[in-house]
Amino acid sequence: MAAQFKHYKYFLLTLAVIAIDQTVKLLVHFKMVFGQIGEIKVFGDWFKLHYILNEGMAFGLQFGSEWGKLGLTIFRMVAMTFIAVYLYKLAKKNYNSGLLWSMALILGGAMGNVIDSIFYGVYLNNAPYDAVTPWFHGKVVDMFYLDVWEGYIADWVPFWGGKYIALWPIFNVADVCIFLGVAILLIFHRKFFSRQANVQNEVIAD
Repeated sequence: MAAQFKHYKYFLLTLAVIAIDQTVKLLVHFKMVFGQIGEIKVFGDWFKLHYILNEGMAFGLQFGSEWGKLGLTIFRMVAMTFIAVYLYKLAKKNYNSGLLWSMALILGGAMGNVIDSIFYGVYLNNAPYDAVTPWFHGKVVDMFYLDVWEGYIADWVPFWGGKYIALWPIFNVADVCIFLGVAILLIFHRKFFSRQANVQNEVIAD
């Protein structure tokens, strides 16, 4: 029993991320006014709570067809299944706990946003009017607004010179968890995937 809990404990973090993410999103939906009129300043003008809906992928990107969002949601579900199975297998082999906790963060964040896509079109009635079905076409609720900077880039700057740039990402709890999980993996990937360390862990687990 204890050994099984050791393998599943990482999924408790995944469930916690989902619970916190969904709680915050529903509070924003039911307690805040949509758009700029309902904006709440937290730290001056640079960090605000701002209720907005994301129709597509990260940064508001969208697919060009009416079936694009459905395909995106299904792809995310397949990816989540793969991550969950992979996480469990690595946990059984007693891989570095930092790697496993990072994957649990990413899995929780991914599942949090997929729940929006699957259910919110029906239960929050926020699917696009021309969606083939409200199921799998829900919009993701975002609320954390970082008003970093906006303005014109000097002409001498390569690639972006002379262009107007707005750096004001709007994201949610799930996005933060995905970002943190990926950042930790990138920073510590050599330690996490050290063959010698993981082989030793597998021997201990056996």
